Amino acid sequence: MKALIIDDERLARTELKRLLTPFKDLQIVGEAVNAEDALEKINELKPDLIFLDIQMPGKTGFELLEELDSVPVVVFTTAYDEYALKAFEYNALDYLLKPIEPKRLEETVNKLIEKTRKKVAVETDKEILTESDQVFVKDGDRCWFVKLEKIRLLESEGNYVRLFFEDNKPLILRTLNYLDERLDTKVFFRANRKHIINLKWVDSIEPWLNGGLLVKLKDGHKVEVSRRQAVKFKDMLSL
Repeated sequence: MKALIIDDERLARTELKRLLTPFKDLQIVGEAVNAEDALEKINELKPDLIFLDIQMPGKTGFELLEELDSVPVVVFTTAYDEYALKAFEYNALDYLLKPIEPKRLEETVNKLIEKTRKKVAVETDKEILTESDQVFVKDGDRCWFVKLEKIRLLESEGNYVRLFFEDNKPLILRTLNYLDERLDTKVFFRANRKHIINLKWVDSIEPWLNGGLLVKLKDGHKVEVSRRQAVKFKDMLSL
């Protein structure tokens, strides 16, 4: 499992590497000293896990995550405990306070191994869902059987995803990454970190900020396609 350490303090990076030495399942593939450096290395090295400091020169760790279309497993490492609640809004696996205790780090790695084991088991069983498939959706006391072709937009809300179909907007206990892996990519496109759109609901497209695109759906929703995803989007639609 590939891991990237992101911290502006050299001593903190060195100490974390030392503490991680006993865990043979983890391979430290690189280090980054700030958010900009981290963004390049995440795109290049494609780590499964990042150990992420929050307060760094320039952008914070949270701001870095906002720029990622697909977020690796995140373990925050910080000297401040006041960010813990916000950290888990980003689906963090864990939140480690500096100086990091070896026992707490061991618990985190064990949690990661268990999470990976469960993910492999699920992926072995799961099949890709096509637009013609019908799924059961439950939100509180309300239930629907809905064809995937009717779902025009999926929006991440932490560990939940809001589905938009007809006049309904139920919230389901799934992550956007999980659904992204299960949905047919010829129909459902990951526009950015928070949204998946149904390509058959696209009404118009226009250039947007920083080389991205702004997509308008037939229901009026507007969704930004990040710069990196815009390249894939243009290829798919032959723009």
